[in-house]
Amino acid sequence: MALSAMADEVGSVGGGNGVPDRNGKPVQQPNSVLGPDRGGIVEDLPFYHEPVLKREVLAALKPGFGKQFLDGTTGGGGHSELLLTAGAHVIGCDQDEEALAYATARLGRFGDQFLPVPANFADMEQVFEEIGVDRVDGILLDIGVSSHQLDEARRGFSFSKDGPLDMRMNQSAGQTAADLVNEEDEEELGRIFREYGEERSWRKAARAIVSARKKEKIETTKQLSEVIGSVIPKTSARNPATKIFQGLRIAVNDELGRLEEALEKSADYLLADGVLAVITFHSLEDRIVKQFLRRTSQPYIDRPEWPEPKLNPDYRFNLPSRKAIQPSEEEIEGNPRARSAKLRVGVRIGDQ
Repeated sequence: MALSAMADEVGSVGGGNGVPDRNGKPVQQPNSVLGPDRGGIVEDLPFYHEPVLKREVLAALKPGFGKQFLDGTTGGGGHSELLLTAGAHVIGCDQDEEALAYATARLGRFGDQFLPVPANFADMEQVFEEIGVDRVDGILLDIGVSSHQLDEARRGFSFSKDGPLDMRMNQSAGQTAADLVNEEDEEELGRIFREYGEERSWRKAARAIVSARKKEKIETTKQLSEVIGSVIPKTSARNPATKIFQGLRIAVNDELGRLEEALEKSADYLLADGVLAVITFHSLEDRIVKQFLRRTSQPYIDRPEWPEPKLNPDYRFNLPSRKAIQPSEEEIEGNPRARSAKLRVGVRIGDQ
């Protein structure tokens, strides 16, 4: 679906002169999703999500007046607000229409500095084409589930509150977690739990689900949690269904595939010295980002059978650090959900 059509479904406003191009000329923008109150004040809105690694993100992206950024996972608008406050322009993408409406209300005071766009970050080429921007100074991807999504029972992301087994980031498209749980065979469910959930008892979980759904459809988070709890014993403070829910969420939203797509496209839309900053929350995501940056930050590649090293055709980034940046103890104490966050950064080299 075209971005303009997606915007019309949620609510739109006429395009105007917003984010300027690199020559300072205004770019005509398409209709974009807006929340119920364009001029909303953040104090009037309920809590949505606490962004992680705020100081570290600012240090990596170095926002300032005249700079443009793509916040590929706008969520509640926390990171976007940091960039906007520093004077930058932000293109805020999110496939979750509720999140984008909230962020738009929260950031309404920044006017045309903030352009909300309903899209998945992996579709950035379509986003840039439709808004008339060629390249930006930075791309931020926060690959996590927001506090709002976890705490809102009807979204079905968490076993802590009973709700429909949904888990879709984009609630207007795709299969739900209930669809997968009730329709996929035991082998495919096992693969999802093993590869995406990294659950050791994936066979037991898959077998239990297939057995339980013969009696009645599994349609709620409570039902699924109870099925899993019947075959995976509780051995720690962690709920036995934690990794099963993680695996289903990743499968429902094709999170790893879309992340790989976005990473591969990112260099094409960054200016020289532009920054790619990616925040992950579990090992599967972090491994993908780490391997991508390693592969694209080596000027030369070598193999034992070659007489000498060769230029790396994928060389696109320099790395300020090969180690992931992690939250401070102070941040973790104030926001326990930041504990597993990791930030990796790549700086775009000039075109070769």
